Amino acid sequence: MTHWRKRYHFLVQITAFSLVLYSCDVTKPYANKQTVPDHLYGDAAADANANMAVLSWKEIFKDPLLQDLIAEGIENNLDLKTAAANLKAAEANFVQSKQAFLPSLSGNASAGAYHPSDAQASNTQVYQLYALSSWQADIWGKLRSTKRSMYASYLASEAYQQAVKTQLVANIAVTYYQLLAYDEQLNIVQQSLEVYSKDTETMKILKNSDVVTGAAVVQSAANYYAVKSTVPDIKNNIRQAENTMSLLLGRTPGPVKRDSLFNEQVYSELSTGLPVQLLANRPDVKQAELQLRSYFEQVNVAETSFYPALTITGQAGLYGTQLKNFFSAGAFLANIVGGLTQPIFNNGLNKQKLKIAQANYEASEYNYSKVLLTAGQEVSNALYQYQMVDEKAQSRQEQIANLEKAVHFTKELLKYTSDTNYTDVLTSEQSLLSARQSAITDKLQQLQAVVNLYAALGGGWK
Repeated sequence: MTHWRKRYHFLVQITAFSLVLYSCDVTKPYANKQTVPDHLYGDAAADANANMAVLSWKEIFKDPLLQDLIAEGIENNLDLKTAAANLKAAEANFVQSKQAFLPSLSGNASAGAYHPSDAQASNTQVYQLYALSSWQADIWGKLRSTKRSMYASYLASEAYQQAVKTQLVANIAVTYYQLLAYDEQLNIVQQSLEVYSKDTETMKILKNSDVVTGAAVVQSAANYYAVKSTVPDIKNNIRQAENTMSLLLGRTPGPVKRDSLFNEQVYSELSTGLPVQLLANRPDVKQAELQLRSYFEQVNVAETSFYPALTITGQAGLYGTQLKNFFSAGAFLANIVGGLTQPIFNNGLNKQKLKIAQANYEASEYNYSKVLLTAGQEVSNALYQYQMVDEKAQSRQEQIANLEKAVHFTKELLKYTSDTNYTDVLTSEQSLLSARQSAITDKLQQLQAVVNLYAALGGGWK
C-alpha cells in the first residue's frame, strides 16, 4: 500500500511540475501589422454604405440562361471540386493538430517459449499483456502554435475554394458575353454580305449603262469576298468559346444556349465600398492574410525547438511465466517515467528550421502586400474601363448614324454624277462595318467591366 502511495505522490508531483512549466509559453501572439491604404482604388470615390461584392451573383447577372450556366458550373466545375478536396485535407491536418494534445495509447499482447542451453536455466514461458501511454507536455506552446498554424491553413484553404468560385463565376460570365459578341459579329457580317452582294449586282447594271467601269465591278466583288473570308474565323472563335464554356461547366464540348448581346442588361449600380472591406470580401486577400498568420505560427514552433521537451510515459499490464497465474494480482505491473530532453547539438537543424520559418514569413508579408495592391489595381481598372466605355457610347451611336447616311448618299451620287466613284462607296461601307464591329466591342467591354469589378471586389462566392 505504501509502495502505491509513493507512486501516486510521484505522479502528482510530475503533473504539478508540468502545469507550472505549461505556463512558460515562449511564443508570441499574432498581430497583422499590414494596413489597407485608404486610396487603394486610386482616385475612385469610396462608398461606405454600399458594396456590390456582398450581393449574390444572381442579383448582378439577370440573364436566366447565364444564371443556369453559372449554377451548372458551381455544381460540376473540376477546379472547384479539387479545391473542395484540398479543403478536406486541410481539415484533417487541423483535427490532428488538436489531437496532438492528448496522450498516445497503444496495447501489446505476446506469448513466447524459450529453450535455453544446458548451461542456462530451464525452459521458460513468458506471457505479456500491457498498455503503453506517452504524453508530451506543451510547455513552451509548441503544440498550441502548431494548432493555430493548422487552423490558419485550413481557413486559407477555405478562402482558396471561395477564390476559385469567384473566378469561376467571372470566367463563365465573361465567356458567355464573348459568345454573344461573336454571334453579333457573325450576324453583322452576314447582313453586310447581303448588302455587298446587291452592290455587286448594282455595279454590273451600272457598268452596262456606262456609269461605272469594269474596275468598279471587280472591286465590289473583291469587297464581298474580303468580308466573306472573315466568316470562318468568327465561326472558329464561336466554337472555341463554346468549348471553353463546356470545360468551365465540367462537360464535353457542345453547343451553349444563349441570348443576344444587345438584349443583355448592364448592371449600373456600381459600388465599391471601402478598401478595408477587401479583407472580408475578397477571398485571395483573406487567403494571403491567413497564410501570413500560419507562417507566423511556424516561426513560433521553430523557436520552441531550442527549449527542453517534457515527456511522460506510463505502462501498466500483466506479466507471468505461467498461464494459470497470469491473471493473479501478483502478475500486475505498472510504471511511470518523466523525462526532459534538451537539445544541445543537432547539426544546426534547429537554427536552419528557424531561419527557414522566418524567411517564409517574410515572403508571405510581401505576398500579402502584393495581393492587396493587385486587388486595388483590378478595382481601379474595372471602374475606369466602365466609365470610358460609357463615355464613348453616345459618340459611337452618332458615328454609326452618320456612316449609314454616308453609304446611302454615295450610292445615290454614284448613279447620277461622275463626281463620285465606287471607291467612295467602298470606303463608307467599310467604315460602317468597322463602326458596327466597334459598337459590339463597346457593349462587350461594358459587360466585362461589370464582371471584372464584381470579381475584383470579391463578389461571386457568397
